[in-house]
Parts: sequence; C-alpha cells; structure tokens
Amino acid sequence: MEEKYERIARFLESCTSLMQCDYRLAGAKITEILQDIASSKELTQLFTAVTKGFNYAAANRDYLRYPASPGATHGAAYLPAERKDVLAFVFCLLVEFDAGTKKLDDFLLRYFYVDGSYTAGFLIFTDRVIKPFRDIVADCFPELSGAAETHVAEAPGPAEADPFARVPAMIAAERTRFASFSLGEEGSAAAQLIFTGLLSAGERRDTAAFTAMLAGYKYLLRFYGINEPTDLFAFAASL
Repeated sequence: MEEKYERIARFLESCTSLMQCDYRLAGAKITEILQDIASSKELTQLFTAVTKGFNYAAANRDYLRYPASPGATHGAAYLPAERKDVLAFVFCLLVEFDAGTKKLDDFLLRYFYVDGSYTAGFLIFTDRVIKPFRDIVADCFPELSGAAETHVAEAPGPAEADPFARVPAMIAAERTRFASFSLGEEGSAAAQLIFTGLLSAGERRDTAAFTAMLAGYKYLLRFYGINEPTDLFAFAASL
C-alpha cells in the first residue's frame, strides 16, 4: 500500500481504537486521531474542504439539544444529514475535546446520559458519532480497495473482546423502546429499576445477576403484553 494510504488506514485504525478503549483513555486517542489527520496531506485537504464555510456555532445549537425535549432532564446529540457536514461537525468536536474547551466527561453526561455511567455513555457516543465519522472518511477513499476495512477489522471489536461491552447500547435502545409504550408511572419505575440492575450486572460481568434481572424484565413485559426484545434475550442466551 502506498504511504498516503497507509496514513489514511492509520487514521481509521485510530478511530476504531477510540471506539474500543476505556473512556478514561479517550483524550489520548482523540489526540492520535488529530495527529493522523495532520500527518496526511489527503486527510488535511479533506477536512479543510468540509470545514470551509461550516458554521460550527450554529451546528452546536442545531445538533446538541439541551434539554432533549420539554420536561426532559438530559440532552441529546444528533448528526447533520449531509455527510460532509458530519465530517466537519465531528472534526470540530474532536478539536474542542483535545483543546479542553469541551470536556468529554461533561459532554457524555449531558448528551449521552445512561444512569450516570461514563462507560455506558461513551460506548453510545462512539457508536453514534465516531463510527459514522470513520466510515464516511473510509468511503471518501475508494482507492484503498478494501484495505481500510482490513485494517479496521484487524483488532477485535468490543463485542468480540468482551461480550458485555454491548450491554449499555442494548439497554439504551431498550429504554427508548419501552418508553414509547407510555405505560404509566408504576410500569416505568419498575422498568427503570431493572435497567439499572442490568447495567450494573453488565459492568460487573456478572452473568448470573444479568440473567436473573432479565428474567424479571421478561415477566414485566408479559404483564403489559409487550414483545420481548430479541437482541437482548439472544445475547443473554449466548452467555
């Protein structure tokens, strides 16, 4: 592979490494990503082009909502519809994290809140923000002819290295699904207790506690006549 493509592949690997790391190491990984961009003429040109004329202040107002909706206690983060704007927005976010003008810990609690867990929020952040950012850059260089995908795939993903790494994202998705049923205060409170227990068991890698909590959730869903989330129960069956 030519040197320029090796540098792009290294950038993609750094993005993947950020997605797989402990959130406490995220600062160093973000610095690596920005250094990879600076060391590549092609990436520097790409990000210069997409950020030209990009209104980052307006993007912050449009895509970082706090609170997420009237009455909500936490915010929500979104990505622009245009792929070039996704690159510009996430790049500017990373620059702010690296410079310290935005604190990643505060950002996670504000826009990716999951029971106050930095780890859970970080996993959702990397899946919803860093992954599309990485994949769009890879799509910008079809000349790699699959080399980028090979490099990205060299390291095992979080689910392969640690199956419980998938838990926060699955619980976040299930929270959203359950909330859509509007079952009232009692049902919602019971579900929230179970979700908290599932996250706690997942963080401890406690298979017995996780499956016990999930059994309780199964009966709660049956009581309200709600279909079971196949991915969550399939995951428990694979433990």
